[in-house]
Amino acid sequence: MTDKRPESSNNPSTPTDELPAIEFSSPGRFTIHNPDEGSPDTALVEPTPFIIGSHPELERFEQPGLARSHALALMQQAKLEVCLYSPDGEAWLYNHSALRDACQQFLLASPKARFRWLLADSQRLVRQGHLLLQLCRKFTSQTDIRLLNPQYPTSGDAYLLIDQTAYLRRPEPDSYSGYVWYHAPAKGKQRFGQFEQAWNTSQFDPNLRSMPL
Repeated sequence: MTDKRPESSNNPSTPTDELPAIEFSSPGRFTIHNPDEGSPDTALVEPTPFIIGSHPELERFEQPGLARSHALALMQQAKLEVCLYSPDGEAWLYNHSALRDACQQFLLASPKARFRWLLADSQRLVRQGHLLLQLCRKFTSQTDIRLLNPQYPTSGDAYLLIDQTAYLRRPEPDSYSGYVWYHAPAKGKQRFGQFEQAWNTSQFDPNLRSMPL
């Protein structure tokens, strides 16, 4: 009797030998760190080396990176009061984690520390989000944010004022250019008076204090 079973060596679809086992060891778990939503942290922002109260020279800037460095240096040295007038929140200048962290440290350092933020228009800030807005919603007893009264005349510039002594000013908000005084008490008090006048006639916007669902 003839055995008609096919030989395995003639059938390529049938393995002739068992393949060796593959050893696999997991490299472990990885954590994905996503940047804060709405934060332009495209590069590490470093503060300028100038000290408030001991650098009397006027510093000018024309590039956004240098403007951010000056603003961060000012915020890191704030002691009692920060007054910010920003037409629409100026995300390119103030919406990054380094400045947010500096402002938070300022508020935590003293219960008397106060941050006031005056806006001309809050629509973009509320719609797109802003790290300083999140911070204001967290420190409600030390921060306040309001809208400029449209009937109140303004100088048309934008500025950050620190302890009535140092401030960053951009005469044309549509431009990156501006300058910084690190020690100008007389000019700082004058600027503070202008801010106070605008603040006393400002308006509340419930959207700025409401918490997102």
